[in-house]
Amino acid sequence: MGRFALKIEYDGAPFAGWQRQADQPSVQGAIEAALAKLEPGAHTIAAAGRTDAGVHGWGQVAHCDLQKDWDPFRLSEALNYHLKPDPVAIVACARVDDAFHARFSAVARHYIFRIMARRAPLTFGHGQFWRVNHDLDLDAMQAGAAALLGEHDFTTFRSTMCQAASPVKTLDRLDVARIVQPEGIEYRFDVRARSFLHNQVRSFVGTLERVGTGAWAPEDVAKALAATDRSACGPVCPPQGLYLAHVVYPDDPFAD
Repeated sequence: MGRFALKIEYDGAPFAGWQRQADQPSVQGAIEAALAKLEPGAHTIAAAGRTDAGVHGWGQVAHCDLQKDWDPFRLSEALNYHLKPDPVAIVACARVDDAFHARFSAVARHYIFRIMARRAPLTFGHGQFWRVNHDLDLDAMQAGAAALLGEHDFTTFRSTMCQAASPVKTLDRLDVARIVQPEGIEYRFDVRARSFLHNQVRSFVGTLERVGTGAWAPEDVAKALAATDRSACGPVCPPQGLYLAHVVYPDDPFAD
């Protein structure tokens, strides 16, 4: 039996999330069904992160165990053939040793959140951004984001459904950039940590958007964090603009 790492790109819009579900489409279910076309039988793959309904993947990583000694390129091509027409693609595949685990071997996860500021509804970017109909104050959002860096008790920014053992996490990066796009002004949030609480990134972005509109002052973010109270959080933003962009491992299985 050989173990393979898969780098996966997907549009989360038609799925109820990453995790396999009995009565709803999932990204995991689509890939496991494709694997069953190659090697009949039940397959269970493990991923670096379980993205929610509507959340996208630019660089999700999963691993699978197969009986056949597959060439990684041929495996990725065969999976992509059987994944059609689902909006899921295997963009890289690598053989790894049995000690590699897509979730437990990861040392960091990198998320991107994209807001598009424009009055008109989105056409080409529909489902790929959180559209807001007002401009945002970049400097204010950057100032508010700075208060969240480092190790903190993030109870305020944690979903009540979160199953993590502790609300204490270390946030390594939370950068906000303003990018002029043909269709409008994009505000891009670049977030990195070893691991995240449920809805933590969407809670950050929803709160910082309130700062960007002037409804919150930048220092209000630090006050909300210190409250360690979910009710102190700003609104949780929708999932459409969130992407699992990259997963970091001590030895990148796709480096070659």
